[in-house]
Amino acid sequence: MERDIVVIGSGPAGLCAAIEAAEDGAKVLLVDENAKPGGQLFKQIHKFFGSREHSAGVRGIDIGTLLLQKAEELDIEVWLNTEACGIFDQDKVWVVRDKSTSLTIHAKRIILATGANENVVNFPGWTLPGVMGAGAAQTMINIHRVLPGRKILMIGSGNVGVIVSYQLLQAGAQVKAVVEAAPQLGGYGVHTAKVRRAGVPFYTGHTVLEAHGTDHVESAVIVKLDAAWKPIAGTEFSVDVDTICIAAGLTPAVELAFGAGCRSVNSPVLGGLVPWHDESMRTSIPSIYIAGDVSGVEEASTAMEEGRMAGLSAAHSLGYLEASRYRSRFEAINHNLLALRSGMFGQKRRDAKEAIMAARKG
Repeated sequence: MERDIVVIGSGPAGLCAAIEAAEDGAKVLLVDENAKPGGQLFKQIHKFFGSREHSAGVRGIDIGTLLLQKAEELDIEVWLNTEACGIFDQDKVWVVRDKSTSLTIHAKRIILATGANENVVNFPGWTLPGVMGAGAAQTMINIHRVLPGRKILMIGSGNVGVIVSYQLLQAGAQVKAVVEAAPQLGGYGVHTAKVRRAGVPFYTGHTVLEAHGTDHVESAVIVKLDAAWKPIAGTEFSVDVDTICIAAGLTPAVELAFGAGCRSVNSPVLGGLVPWHDESMRTSIPSIYIAGDVSGVEEASTAMEEGRMAGLSAAHSLGYLEASRYRSRFEAINHNLLALRSGMFGQKRRDAKEAIMAARKG
């Protein structure tokens, strides 16, 4: 079995990669372990903001719907409930469909859009039912319409923490507090303000010391931290909660890339170890490209642009685009990426990306 391009992961980056490559004439197979494509977009009921070019004012679920419609119009082959288990000889993808059928696909090019995994915070009681990642809670309320609990404590004040806190409030839960270990809040002001207006208290310079309960979370003990991030004795207080959500950042899901032999680079700003890649999103293995959070954790808009870049570049490497067409599209996508990585929040990510691309030269 052979395909021009196999895209692994049907989130925002993978969908955009598949669409871009298919528009350029490549035969694309898109695989995903989930029962529904779209990834994180269908959890994002809030409106994007920024510029019109980056879907400002459009909800993530609507962006996902438009991308799925476009993929269907292009007759992109999609295999759901399909796990990509390994990459061999730089061009063979081993997949298992429906947990029963094992197949090996010869892919002239491979695009990894495997996303990222939620980080955890360890404390006594963290294994009790009711302690979960913020992303898991978001999936429960926005995808499955199930409330994870009634009284929520959120750990982490970054964008994920405050966005999910607000969405939990919309779903009918009570968010008792948002706890942030750092001395300042981490999310965009537009998201944080909505949670503040709802009356939710924020505790900066605090963390969860322990969770209490028998067969589920019943309360959490919060403690203040000193300048060395150590708990200050005597500052503990208890909060009556049945759910603790952890929004402590993400780590790129690099297992397939590193298992295939892609060279790694450490980038703390982007989530830790990531595969080295150039401006075209090609890794150290010429047949493998990456896009989205696996290349470094950023925003959904950035993931989509990286997907387009990977799809364009993979198709071009197979001879599907003339040089002038490729250069024109490359410059347009690169312009969008630079715009997304500008300003007070984006510059660090831009510097980190440039450091990754320059690492091979050093």
